[in-house]
Amino acid sequence: MLGQLADMDLRLLRVFKSVVECGGLAAAELELNIGTSTVSRHLKDLETRLGLRLCRRGRAGFALTLEGQRVYDETLRLLAGVDAFRSSIDDIHHRMGGQLDVAVFDKTASNPQAHIDSAIALFADRAPEVALNLHVGGMPAIERGLMDGRFQVGILPTHRSSQSLVYETLFGEDMRLYAGASHPLFAADHAALDWDALRAWPFAGLGYHSPNMELGHRERLPRKATGFDQESIATLILSGRYLGFLPDHYAEAFERRGHMRPIRPELFFYCCEFVSVLRRSPQPARAAQAFAQCLREAHGAPS
Repeated sequence: MLGQLADMDLRLLRVFKSVVECGGLAAAELELNIGTSTVSRHLKDLETRLGLRLCRRGRAGFALTLEGQRVYDETLRLLAGVDAFRSSIDDIHHRMGGQLDVAVFDKTASNPQAHIDSAIALFADRAPEVALNLHVGGMPAIERGLMDGRFQVGILPTHRSSQSLVYETLFGEDMRLYAGASHPLFAADHAALDWDALRAWPFAGLGYHSPNMELGHRERLPRKATGFDQESIATLILSGRYLGFLPDHYAEAFERRGHMRPIRPELFFYCCEFVSVLRRSPQPARAAQAFAQCLREAHGAPS
């Protein structure tokens, strides 16, 4: 039986988490700054402590067992809870310390309307004792991370609301329809092209609930390929076999090199509104609230 959790258990779980996220023992060696043999011993100690086989490792590569996947999921929740406890103690002492995990939607750094970098600079000046961890991901991953406590602040396009989360508008993003250089529409005359005519061409769309998916359903665009981030949509467009929507600031570099072009940008476009997201309960830690305030100031939003 596991019995009471000790500091050593938390240390072993953190090693296990790193191994899973790095994809193996050798890859985790650099992140953990300990030798592969030590990483292996820690994993074995954890398996002994839990009475479970967590992963398969050897010549065939690294893979989680079914039990290992469940332990990994619970490890994320446990470590997020430990970090939340530390933040709460800091709050009681009216100080900001520990770690703050912020998750940002894919491909926002080049958006001229986004001033997340300015918000980070403000926060670093105001909370120098807080270690800031910045993550990049898709909407489902960010929302799940906020719900289970792995992330304290999220920045993503608004597409639906949850009663357990608090949203504040920050900035916008313009999405245009693009064709790759080898697509038949790349060099064609687009003047007569409308939404009805567009349905004759295969479309690449995001594979989760989003403004992109909503538009595809509303306009009945024939999705023939699915991507799960902006990078994958761009790659599908560059293949020349699919049309797809991308942020105009992200597609600009491809345009300059002649690799893709927008199709009737005055017609085929939509706008996204980006929001900051915090959990409603329990009350966000002081560091999370301070970061949200820095986001408001950087984007000229009301307090």
